[in-house]
Amino acid sequence: MIEKLRSMAIFATVVDHSTFRAAAQHLGIAPSRASQAVSALEKDLGVTLLYRTTRQLSLSREGHLLYARVQEMLESAEEGLDQISQLSTRASGELRVTAPEFVNQSSMMDVFSEFSNQNPNITIRFNFSDSPCDLIKEGYDLAIRADILKPGGLMTSTLGQTNRLLVASPDYVASQQQACTPKDIEKWDWLAFSLYHHKPQFISAQGDLITISYKPRIEVDSICALYELAVRGMGITALPEQLAQRGIANNTLVQIIPEWSLPSLTYHAVWPDKSRRINLTMKLVRFLTSHCNRG
Repeated sequence: MIEKLRSMAIFATVVDHSTFRAAAQHLGIAPSRASQAVSALEKDLGVTLLYRTTRQLSLSREGHLLYARVQEMLESAEEGLDQISQLSTRASGELRVTAPEFVNQSSMMDVFSEFSNQNPNITIRFNFSDSPCDLIKEGYDLAIRADILKPGGLMTSTLGQTNRLLVASPDYVASQQQACTPKDIEKWDWLAFSLYHHKPQFISAQGDLITISYKPRIEVDSICALYELAVRGMGITALPEQLAQRGIANNTLVQIIPEWSLPSLTYHAVWPDKSRRINLTMKLVRFLTSHCNRG
């Protein structure tokens, strides 16, 4: 019976993640083990639960029925474990967190470190990438996102904001004519982040708005790559303030037209509304919300 229950849990995880490989990665087992467990369950029940093709998996009628029941079973079991965990003096478990790459060079890492020190029995597995991902399919418990927010059934909490600074290397700025307004830099060499549009809006201290349009010289999918290209004199770019200040402090970057500001970045915590580790996820969300906003 224990083996059958284990196979049922693996089956539900395969359905949740759409592939045996993704489910196996989430469970920490080999893909062949996940496939064997589902096949053994089908053989034991005498029915087909999953239709397998080279491109996708789909549930049979019997698979739909069993999946609904297994979900109820797992949710009930997780709820019981959560209730017991709440009675324990120490929370324990594992959380998978994904965040933009540049977060690992920000003060948010201080908050994560503080959380980990206070909760030594919670293991956090980080994925740092600026590329968007599907939290549910890829098995993440929590994502940190900056402005690019597409909830799609996900829960969100605002963590705070950071300014963006327009910067370039001193040598690059010296090679251009002096700039006083955003229009003066419209034809400069721009380094662009691929997920943002190329029509930045600037606001002056007096409240004047100017929107410019540019064609990027180089476009990348990594904020940290923008930093590295900028310090090498390849052009101008907008960076989160803490990352930009690193280059300004060591004289490899200078701020351009500081009298004009860009819209700030808003950080969000995003998580599945039916996470099976909801108590641990919410513990981290509450900690991030309170500590990132404490000023």
